[in-house]
Amino acid sequence: MICYHFTMDHYILDTNLFFNMEAGLDLGRDTETVVRTITKTAAILRKQGSRMYMPPRIMEEFLSFFENKNQKFIQEFQQELVIQSPDIHTEIPASAFYQFVEETRGRSYRGLTIAEEEIQKGAQVFLSQSELSKKDFEIKIGPVIRHFRERYRQATRFGFLDSVADLDSIMLAKQLNAYLVSTDEGVIKWGRILGVKEMLAPVFGRMVQKILEQ
Repeated sequence: MICYHFTMDHYILDTNLFFNMEAGLDLGRDTETVVRTITKTAAILRKQGSRMYMPPRIMEEFLSFFENKNQKFIQEFQQELVIQSPDIHTEIPASAFYQFVEETRGRSYRGLTIAEEEIQKGAQVFLSQSELSKKDFEIKIGPVIRHFRERYRQATRFGFLDSVADLDSIMLAKQLNAYLVSTDEGVIKWGRILGVKEMLAPVFGRMVQKILEQ
């Protein structure tokens, strides 16, 4: 039997790996199975000198999806992962700040334009349904609000770095020269801008399967 030995690489795991079942990991049909599978893999890698990491904010985000955080499989998962914060004093290229500011400005403008369009639609509904009761009006205006929220989210958040937790993952990957593993397009995009190593979710999934087959 051939035994594969994996190099001493480290991996920064994002929350979405455990809840996005369409990410292509193929490590289980539900979150608990995925968590158990990655826990076993982390234990094997630890013996070879490799570790899986999560920043504290990402771990908090991960735990927020569970009503019972004291389940055994969650505790075992936490024991195998290294929980570490990045050094926030690490220098990053000024060019990244320029790009961040420019993109933030553009997204803000797109969000404002969308808000104006949706307000106009809402006003049209109001004018045409001015005799409705409050409840009936809320039913009528509901689809306009939902449409606005979706358009605004797509314009301002999709493919963008929109949380400190995401930045924690990128900076920790940079400092440890570790692989950033995420299905979030914004995290991946800004990880590339800041020059970190990445591993696509399907590739990570195949690596995990190979390790467990040893």
